[in-house]
Amino acid sequence: MPNTKYIFFTGGVVSSLGKGIAAASLGVLLKNQGYNVTIQKFDPYLNLDPGTMSPYQHGEVFVTDDGCETDLDLGHYERFIDKSLSRSNNITSGMIYWDVLSKERRGDYLGATVQIVPHITNEIKARITQTLDADPADIVITEIGGTVGDIESLPFIEAIRQFQYDNENDCVHVHLTLVPYLESSGEFKTKPTQHSTKELRAIGIQPDIILCRSHMPIDKEIKRKVAMFCDVKADSVIAAHNAKSIYDVPLILEQQGMDRVVCRKLGLPESKSDLDDWKRFVQNMHDPTNLSINIAIVGKYTNLSDCYLSVVESLKHAAANANCNVDIKWVNSEDLRSDTVASQLNDVDGVLIPGGFGERGIKGKVQAARFARENNIPYLGLCLGMQVAVIDFAQHVCGLTDAMSIEFDPATKHPVIHLMDTQEGVVNKGGTMRLGQYPCNVEPNTKLHGLYQSSLIQERHRHRYEFNNAYRDQFSERGLVFSGVCPDNNLVEVVELADHPFFLACQYHPEFKSRPLKPHPLFYGFVEAAKAFTGSQQALFQTLG
Repeated sequence: MPNTKYIFFTGGVVSSLGKGIAAASLGVLLKNQGYNVTIQKFDPYLNLDPGTMSPYQHGEVFVTDDGCETDLDLGHYERFIDKSLSRSNNITSGMIYWDVLSKERRGDYLGATVQIVPHITNEIKARITQTLDADPADIVITEIGGTVGDIESLPFIEAIRQFQYDNENDCVHVHLTLVPYLESSGEFKTKPTQHSTKELRAIGIQPDIILCRSHMPIDKEIKRKVAMFCDVKADSVIAAHNAKSIYDVPLILEQQGMDRVVCRKLGLPESKSDLDDWKRFVQNMHDPTNLSINIAIVGKYTNLSDCYLSVVESLKHAAANANCNVDIKWVNSEDLRSDTVASQLNDVDGVLIPGGFGERGIKGKVQAARFARENNIPYLGLCLGMQVAVIDFAQHVCGLTDAMSIEFDPATKHPVIHLMDTQEGVVNKGGTMRLGQYPCNVEPNTKLHGLYQSSLIQERHRHRYEFNNAYRDQFSERGLVFSGVCPDNNLVEVVELADHPFFLACQYHPEFKSRPLKPHPLFYGFVEAAKAFTGSQQALFQTLG
């Protein structure tokens, strides 16, 4: 390809319509046409990154290999196009303004008055192409966060307006808007889409493709109406109606030829996308005849599943590839006590404790880990989930009744989880944890080695606290197996129990590397163990019956 091609996604009417899923889905289609695709997100908030933002406001924080804390849409991008992205794929207003002001302080602008145009917009335009330094892709898909008309996103819209003239014939604009259906009148309404498109055109951008987000499929007449009033061709109006899952969206867009429309507009050779593997995955995920397993996710943000988004998606990947369905039981760890844990967890086939911070709900998580350990229920602990498994083992197997993490009890006599040496004296909270990908040596003849089939792995991290190696011998004597250790600093990465069907906990976040067609080994092993557990329970009930 002589020139890199650029596709920009904007949104209108309301937020949370699914621009990220739409962008990722188009990435799937173009990748399956043989193009090298990368995707980036421009977020208009002033935080440098979402690392210090509340999960209630922003959902989970996704972490890249190079240690950048990013928007959760980066997780969708990676999962859909099966590519590891980097910090250049997630840009915030905070990053842009920080760099521009830093240049101003150094005198880089030679005394000029620093303004939104051209200085901020020039910085944004530079970031559009910067991702090509690490990943020389054929096509760059850029999602602009927020909706057209938002004050904070205006510099980004202006930047891509300028960019289209600097890269004439190499840009396509996709505008995602809401087409509501009014139950009272029994009809779709296109006025919100018309007004949103008018707002975008007033800024200087004519959308090439309009994605109509709706509750159910829209008919050809509605498409023709949108095409006429928004000045696009009829085949460039694509219906994006509600689907059974996010993984159905590439198939919905492919059926309407969105990838072929994009290729024609960009002057690219087009072919039919090969989505056979993707279709098999989706079909298996929706197969009602599959065995169902019930997995408890024990956390403190159980009313907002986006807080554990990558964990949920990883379970779906593993279940579909293991020919089963997964039903998630959300368990609030604050509700778990010694007298309630059995009633909450006695009907599940596996217990998963994800990462997290803060003391709230910790005792309940320890109770959950103990219940899974003592009742041979498959257990998978992630980050904090490993730490609470260690605390349970210390308290109830090693007899260290007051063992705790110093994060939750700085005065504990047995700090089995303590602050990492590199975190001593750290004051700033943003971007200072142990972040990104690190190596891990895998001990032979362990469950971990059997799952990975490798003696050296690379996984992503996001934590400040670690297992206290002063207790390692004591724990080993009582049966805790240290199956994964970082070669750089002897940091314990994975613990497991040899005499348990599946009890494994890791300090890292395997959920960040799971893919629909390539489930992560730990999640796949956990799901298989849950299948075996529910099978044994069913056999027991039949015997008793």
